[in-house]
Amino acid sequence: MSILDVYCSVDAFWQQFEPLWERERLASGQSGQRRRQRATRLSPSELMTILILFQQSGYRTFKGFYTQYVQTQLRAEFPGLVSYTRFVALMPPVLLPLALYLHTQLGACTGIRFVDSTALQVCHNARIAQHRVCRADARRGKTSVGWFYGFKLHLVINERGELLAFSLTPGNVDDRRPVPQLIRRLFGKLFGDRGYISAALAEQLLVTQGLTFITKRRKNMRAQVLAALDKLLLCKPALIESVNDELKNVCQIEHTRHRSPYNFLVHLLAGLVAYCHQPKKPSLHLDSGLDALPAA
Repeated sequence: MSILDVYCSVDAFWQQFEPLWERERLASGQSGQRRRQRATRLSPSELMTILILFQQSGYRTFKGFYTQYVQTQLRAEFPGLVSYTRFVALMPPVLLPLALYLHTQLGACTGIRFVDSTALQVCHNARIAQHRVCRADARRGKTSVGWFYGFKLHLVINERGELLAFSLTPGNVDDRRPVPQLIRRLFGKLFGDRGYISAALAEQLLVTQGLTFITKRRKNMRAQVLAALDKLLLCKPALIESVNDELKNVCQIEHTRHRSPYNFLVHLLAGLVAYCHQPKKPSLHLDSGLDALPAA
C-alpha cells in the first residue's frame, strides 16, 4: 500500500474510534476531575501511519528510518513532524488504537485454518541477567532450535496467509494453552504441528465449538484416518512458517533493541498491521470452491 492508502485507511478508523474513546475516557474519570489533553503537532493517524510505514520500509532501526527518511523526504506528507525523541515519547498512547485497528484488518475465516507459534527474543541468552526492559513479563522458553528469552507470538491464519487471530504470551507458556481463546468465533478445521497434540484439547474444541482439530502424529502414535484433503493440508506447515518468516525478516517484529515495553508492543502491532497490508501473502492457492468448505 502507498503512503496515502495507509493514511486514509488509518484515518478512516480513527475518525470512528476517537469519539468513542473520548466518551469512554470521560466516563472512567473521577467526578469533578478534568484531564488536560495536550495537543500534539502529529495526529494519532499520522503517528500510526509512520509506525506502519517503518515496518514496510526495510530499515533495520526506527531511528534511522525516522531521521534519514521521514524527516528528509516526507516533510510534505507530514508537515507537523517532531523530533525523534518527541516521536518516541508519543508512541505509547497509540498502543490501544493500533491494537483495535489491527483487528479491523484481520482476514476472513474460510473454514481452513493453521495455528503455530514463533519465538520473539528480546535479548541474547548471554545477557539475560542484565536485561531490564521486559523483565516483568519475558520468560525463558524453548523451541525446536534451542532456548530463548522473551515471548511467544501465537498466530492463526487461513489458507490465503491472512491473519485471523493472534496472542502474545511469555516464552514459557505451552503452545496449546492460548488455542481456545484464539479460535473463538471461528469455524471449520484447524491444523497444527506435533506441539499441539492433545486429545483433551481436541475434544474440548469439538464439543464446545464444533471445531475439528487435526495435528501431526508422533512416530509411536496410531495413524489417523483422514480425508485426502485433510492429509494434504496437514502436510503444509511451510505456509504458516513462511508467514512467521515474513513477520520477522520483512516486518521486523523481532529485535533486541527495545527500550520500553510499550514501544515493544507498538512495534509488534505495527508489524502485524504492515503484514495485513501486504498485497501478496504466502498462500496455498486452493481452488475458489474450497473457500466455502463447511464446518466439520
